[in-house]
Amino acid sequence: MVQRIQWKALKRQPGKKSEVKAFRKKGYLPVEIYGKGHENAHAYIYWKDLADRPHGTFLIDLQIEGEEEPRVCILKDIQYSYLGDEPIHVDLYEVTFGVELDVEVPVELVGKPIGLEKGGLLEQHLHTLTVRTVPRQIPEKIEVDVSGLDIGDVLHVSDIKVPEGVKIMTPPEEVVAVVLEPEVETVEEELPEEAVEEAAS
Repeated sequence: MVQRIQWKALKRQPGKKSEVKAFRKKGYLPVEIYGKGHENAHAYIYWKDLADRPHGTFLIDLQIEGEEEPRVCILKDIQYSYLGDEPIHVDLYEVTFGVELDVEVPVELVGKPIGLEKGGLLEQHLHTLTVRTVPRQIPEKIEVDVSGLDIGDVLHVSDIKVPEGVKIMTPPEEVVAVVLEPEVETVEEELPEEAVEEAAS
């Protein structure tokens, strides 16, 4: 079952740059909340809530100041500063229970491929999959057993099994992981000095 966490939020008036700047100094981030069949909302969340979020996929019970019921959301996007290290804006998608949605779920490879014992190299190509399901059935992550992969074996999206009620939307032919052949180092042989002198003459 997908994790659920609680965030508290303050109301925000859109378009007020000076207000956003002042709230950022206090440690708050502007948030946009939207979703099919829901009224858009604008809010602030405390930056530490975002920093302390769990790994994998999770649902957020977002309690906005002044609203009676929390909005149930998923984290849709985080915008960062131009240096790429500081979050400056967050998008949340408000879900409807019982209604399917597409969501990105992390892929976690488990097991040690038999090809690694032969010197092969495991390379992961896909780190997330798009799945379609109802909110309560969103998997926190998708574990994929790669212990049976030998050198040269390729694991495709079509090889992955997911829980009932979850459908993978990522194209089935895409490569998730592959065990590459070991790299062969080429060592250049040094010619004896006599041979070098003869070649030069």
